[in-house]
Amino acid sequence: MTFLSVEKPDGLVSSTSGIAIDFLRDWRHAALRPSAGHRTAFQHGHWLGAWYEAFHDLAPLIAVVSDVATGKDIAMVPMISHVRRGIRIVEFADLGVSDNNAPILALDAALDAVATDAIGKALIDALRALPDRFDLLRLKKMPAQIGGKPNPLVSLGRVGSCSLNGNLVLTGDDYEDYQASIKRMQMPRCWRVFSRHAGARFEIAADVTRARELLDVMDVQQQARMRKLGSRFVLNDEAHARFYREVARQGVADGYAVISALVCDETVVATTLGVRSGATYFLLRISHAGDSWSSCSPGLLVTERTMATLHAEGVRRFDLSIGNQGYKRRFGAEPVPLTDVSVALSWRGMPYAWRDHAAQGLRGRHPRLAALAARAMGKGAR
Repeated sequence: MTFLSVEKPDGLVSSTSGIAIDFLRDWRHAALRPSAGHRTAFQHGHWLGAWYEAFHDLAPLIAVVSDVATGKDIAMVPMISHVRRGIRIVEFADLGVSDNNAPILALDAALDAVATDAIGKALIDALRALPDRFDLLRLKKMPAQIGGKPNPLVSLGRVGSCSLNGNLVLTGDDYEDYQASIKRMQMPRCWRVFSRHAGARFEIAADVTRARELLDVMDVQQQARMRKLGSRFVLNDEAHARFYREVARQGVADGYAVISALVCDETVVATTLGVRSGATYFLLRISHAGDSWSSCSPGLLVTERTMATLHAEGVRRFDLSIGNQGYKRRFGAEPVPLTDVSVALSWRGMPYAWRDHAAQGLRGRHPRLAALAARAMGKGAR
C-alpha cells in the first residue's frame, strides 16, 4: 500500500497509507528542509538555488517524499512545470544545463525494490491528482546510483535509455600513472609550448571577481567558436549568464564551482567551468582563444591541468560531461549510461509518451542507428 499526500489549493492535505508525496511551489521553502543527503553535484544547493533564481519564468514543483509511519523525509525531487505546444509538462529543473538529474535521497533512506517501485507509483499518482491537470512527466538523464544508493525513479523507465551518457575517468591515487596512460596526448609537450609565452601560467579562480572575469572571456570565446561552426549559442543570454555567475558567486569560496584558465601576458588562452562534489568533478564548459593557439592544444591542456590540480586535492573521479566527442576517449573516459522516463499523466500526454518510448526502444535495439539520428538532430553534445 502507498500513502498519497497531495497539497490542496487551501493548504490542506489528503492521504491514504504508506508513502507521502507533498509538493512545494517555491525552492526557497524546499531549501529550508534538512540538507544532508545523497545527491550528485547537480542537486547541490548552490546549483539548484542559482537555477530556480535564473529561470524564474518557469513554475517550480518540488516533490517531497516521506514515510507516513515515521514522518521522515525519504527523498526530494526538484522539478518544474511548463506548457509546450499546449501540453502541460513536468520535468526536472534542468533545461539542458545539468549533466544528470536525480532526486535528493535522505541519508537513512532504505530503498529496496519494493520501496523504489512504490515511490515511483506514488509520485505519478500524486501528479495526476493535482488540480494543475498535468499531461506528461519527463525525467531525463538519470543516473542509476545516487551516492551509492539506488535511484528510485529509474525503475519507471528502461536503464540506459537516454541518448546521452556521462564520460567518467577514474585516475587512481597516482597521477603520474594516469599521465602515462594518456601519453599519446603529449600534454607535457603542449605545456612546454605554452610555457614559452611570457607570463604563461595555469590558474583556478580564487575569488568571485576573478571567476566572473574568466566567465566573461569564456562566453566570448565560446560564442566565437559556435559562430564559426554555424551553431546557435545560448549560454551567454540573460538567464544562462545569470545562472552561471550565481553558481560561481555561491560556490567558488568552498571549492564547489571550479573556474580555471591558461593565461599569459597576451591573453586568456583557454578556460573551463566545472563543479566538484567530494571526490568527483564534472567538467561542463571549455573555451579557447582560437586556431592561433592550436600548437599547444589549449582546450585539452586546460582540462588536463585542471584535473592534475584537483587530483592533488583529492579528486579521483572526473566526468568529462555528456556527449561523446573523441577527445574524451583519449583521456580514458568510459561511458556511464543514463536513463530517461516518460509517463503520460493524461490522455493528452499519451502520444508524446509513446513517441518517447519508441525513441528509447530504438536506442536499446539499434544504438548505432539511434546515435546517428541524435547527431543529425544536434543532440550529441552540449
